[in-house]
Amino acid sequence: MKEQLLELLENKEYIKLRDLLIEMNHVNIAEILEELDTNNQLVIFRILPKDTAVLVFSYLSTDTQEAIIHAITDKEVKTLIDELYFDDMIDLLEEMPANIVKKIIRNVSEEERSLVNQFLKYPENSAGSLMTIEYVDLKRDITVKDALQKIKRIGLEKETVYTCYVIDQNRKLEGIVSLRELVVSTDDTLISDLMTTDVIYVHTNDDQEEVAKVFKKYGFLALPVVDTEKRLVGIITFDDIMKVIEEESTEDIYKMAAIVPSEETYMSSSIFHLARNRITWLLFLMISATFTGYIIRNYEATLSSQVILASFIPMLMDTAGNAGSQASTLIIRGLSLGEVKIKDIFKIIFKEFRISLIVGLILSSINLIRILIVDKTSFSIALTVSLSLYLTIVFAKVFGGMLPIIASKLKLDPAIMASPIITTIVDAISLLTYFQLASLILGI
Repeated sequence: MKEQLLELLENKEYIKLRDLLIEMNHVNIAEILEELDTNNQLVIFRILPKDTAVLVFSYLSTDTQEAIIHAITDKEVKTLIDELYFDDMIDLLEEMPANIVKKIIRNVSEEERSLVNQFLKYPENSAGSLMTIEYVDLKRDITVKDALQKIKRIGLEKETVYTCYVIDQNRKLEGIVSLRELVVSTDDTLISDLMTTDVIYVHTNDDQEEVAKVFKKYGFLALPVVDTEKRLVGIITFDDIMKVIEEESTEDIYKMAAIVPSEETYMSSSIFHLARNRITWLLFLMISATFTGYIIRNYEATLSSQVILASFIPMLMDTAGNAGSQASTLIIRGLSLGEVKIKDIFKIIFKEFRISLIVGLILSSINLIRILIVDKTSFSIALTVSLSLYLTIVFAKVFGGMLPIIASKLKLDPAIMASPIITTIVDAISLLTYFQLASLILGI
């Protein structure tokens, strides 16, 4: 399909190209557009039927959207903006540079401009910044017949009609009613007799992560957003919250790898931008890792008398770091999914302690046998290494499970307490434990 499309584009067979595009899914069209140069992107975009062009546009990357808006006329911009859902337009304005925003703003109505300014004032990453005003609202005293007539009249302009929101004369949210209930009810049934009054909703200033947790917990397709006086101001749809979940997951992955989060894609980011995002944490971790160097220098006499001890340092540090990272990763995931609460800290410590006893015993026992048979060292050295391994695994597991909870309690992102920081701290503790036990057991 893609090869055929490119061939028609190259031969300038635009009528056949349009017919082919009409048959394609708008997501697939967007993927193909991303691979073309700006001129060909513009040709295909202008060939598309208006409704399809709007759908395709909403799936394009920010860079491609910016290039298209920059290239098309004000009249084409107005047509595009008029057809975009309101939340997609807000997302667009938040991503575009000032000159593109001005081009968009001057092509919207005064009423829309006022709404845009209101939406852009909501805190970044809040429910208010995510919501759309494209929903169906009903009054409780109308009949099912009137409700269905209203849905038929305005439904195509709304993001969803599957759930309708019942409001009073002051726009306060009173309940919800599903399209399914409306369709199977008699025409003269009142909305007040059908609506559910126990409504789950979020406030405009609620953080997007909390909104995502509500969606996950209840399995909603859409969620109403109210202000401080419980007036309905918008809804958040499932497709928007999926983007949030992807963004939050990506951000956590970056932080867990000691990289400053970036909104740009890897391929579109410059090498200097990527280097800047990585260097800060690497510098911090490099400086913090010098503590292990100080510890080793302080125990030079111990290493000099038993040089073989140095050969086991990498194994101790790696195993302890991995053990701590395992525990922290599980707890961070539990916190993000709501499976683990801050109040569970003592349960977590006790659970990780028991896990560490089992894991530490198995690993240190295998290690003891390996050192005696393979490395052929004395029993005292094998015991020193294995006991050090056991104690550091216990510490690493407990510490790795506890640190994300502490971070969450301090209102910090638990992801920053992941592998790099935990590994650095556990490395220092494992070395101290190792050399102290060597001094006690070996008498040096």
